[in-house]
Amino acid sequence: MPDMSASLALTHLVPLAKEVDENKVTPGVLGFIVFAVMALAVWGLMKSMNKHMQKVDFKESARSGADSGTPADRKS
Repeated sequence: MPDMSASLALTHLVPLAKEVDENKVTPGVLGFIVFAVMALAVWGLMKSMNKHMQKVDFKESARSGADSGTPADRKS
């Protein structure tokens, strides 16, 4: 019987939804706060990524003879 209670709840909510004026609905202060927090989080992640990417050395260093080759070559 859970389907019956869910459909009953939806039928009671439909008239409430029709009372709301669709031209006046806005995200409000809570929507702005959530958006601002997400923007600050993305900014912080980008700043952290930039810091970590500058630590990476993209130039491949010269390998010694013992380190060169495939892993299978090194086992034998």
